[in-house]
Amino acid sequence: MRLFSLLVALVLCVPFPALAQEWETYVSRVDRFSITFPGEPVVEEITWPSEYGAVFQGRVYSVQQGASRFSVTAIDYTDAEARHAQVTKNVSFAGAVYWQIDIMASIQYAATKFRQREGSTVTYDAWHYIDLVEGHQLQLTNADQSRTFVAIYLHENRLYIVEGTVPRNAAPPGLFQQNLSFLDEAGQRVRHDEIYSNVPPPVTMEQGGPGAAGNFGRGGGQGGGGR
Repeated sequence: MRLFSLLVALVLCVPFPALAQEWETYVSRVDRFSITFPGEPVVEEITWPSEYGAVFQGRVYSVQQGASRFSVTAIDYTDAEARHAQVTKNVSFAGAVYWQIDIMASIQYAATKFRQREGSTVTYDAWHYIDLVEGHQLQLTNADQSRTFVAIYLHENRLYIVEGTVPRNAAPPGLFQQNLSFLDEAGQRVRHDEIYSNVPPPVTMEQGGPGAAGNFGRGGGQGGGGR
């Protein structure tokens, strides 16, 4: 009886918001992903200047939980060809192939932004995959000794940046990072039966202009599979 009373007292001492912050699956049909968040995320519209000078639309989905922050940034590269056609470029980078390169290099471009983050030290930096979709992971120790865990993936010309920052000595946000899934246009989870590498549609030599010898074909398999 004494133990039961003590447990009740401990529960009553926990602030109500803390009890309400349960981990739940969040689904974004517009950006075609799902992930487990500790609460309903705030959604912010952003613009994303790319490595090759185009500006893309995106959204940041984020939850602040005490000193910890969890976010997914989704950047839509699906209209890359049209957006690059609106950009005035040096002749060396004017070929149509560069809108392809901009998509394919987007993972490493995003990773470089974290590597260059002021006051942070990279402690892990390596290739990764989730649901057989290839990507990249980084871990950083920040100036205040908090730690940031980053996972970046590219699927069907959409870039996803999963970022969890936790205080020093807190557990890594594994529940958050390991629950990202990709969705099709009907909102169903996409499964692959081999490693998926996002490759944009090909560009012909006539369209490509300078550098067109680097044109790419499609890649990535569809079907059943696992994480």
